[in-house]
Amino acid sequence: MDWKQKLAYKYNTADTLEKLIGINVALFILTFVFRTLGFLFQIPADFFVEWLVFPKSLVELAYKPWTIITYAFMHSGIFHILSNMLIMYFSGKFFLTYFSGRRMLNLYFLGAVFGALIFTLSYNLLPAFSGTGRSYLIGASASVMAILVATATQAPNLQVRLFFLGNLKLWWIAAFLVVLDVVQIPLSNPGGHLAHLGGAGIGYLYITQLNKGNDIGAWLQTITDWFADFFQPKSRKSNMKTVHKNSKKTQSSTTSRTDKQKKIDQILDKISKSGYDSLSKEEKDFLFKAGKDM
Repeated sequence: MDWKQKLAYKYNTADTLEKLIGINVALFILTFVFRTLGFLFQIPADFFVEWLVFPKSLVELAYKPWTIITYAFMHSGIFHILSNMLIMYFSGKFFLTYFSGRRMLNLYFLGAVFGALIFTLSYNLLPAFSGTGRSYLIGASASVMAILVATATQAPNLQVRLFFLGNLKLWWIAAFLVVLDVVQIPLSNPGGHLAHLGGAGIGYLYITQLNKGNDIGAWLQTITDWFADFFQPKSRKSNMKTVHKNSKKTQSSTTSRTDKQKKIDQILDKISKSGYDSLSKEEKDFLFKAGKDM
């Protein structure tokens, strides 16, 4: 298997979380390449970034409306992308235990949109931001905070092993990062930290309303449906021939996986309609175990 086949296989078997991280990393590398070429040949190279990051100016936003989403896939430095992707990976894995990849994608976009709205409202309405120069919002932090807080709202007592700190409840981690953003507002990057809080707020609201049967992200479904085929993991096709003597075993295994998936889908539909609290203890245990096996 050559590198192209390996890359295609990895793409076909990746879930929504892995593809989101992959896009963020790919755009970060592309940005680095553009800036390196610009430095070497002494030519303007920031046009690529400027057409994708979110501006504070409403006039500039009017002819670059796509930036309300695209900025959430861009990053300004290695520590910026590393911290965001680590938090999203660990919180996202837990999120996918309870919800589908489509809901993760929907929430990622919701976090980006509301983070951007808080950012632009702050710069255009609050006196503290008057007189500031040209400014942009860049990074997936608002979307990442939305996923983290949403997961912590759904499963606040979930135990997470955090390096040398040992096991911590997920809501402790989420609360710490929210407080950290609040504390840093008067110190540095106030617009960015306010955007993070916007993402955190929508993550909490999304889950609390979803558990009541209200999907506040339904209006974004057109966009997420457009991306659905790209983010949906492709089914694996086996190139091996079936041996007759193992046919019954294979059929039994396939049936078992199909029945398990049907039960997962039924539970997810029940959560969507009636909320997580409507599940029985057996259904909650089954969903949690199924998420660990994925």
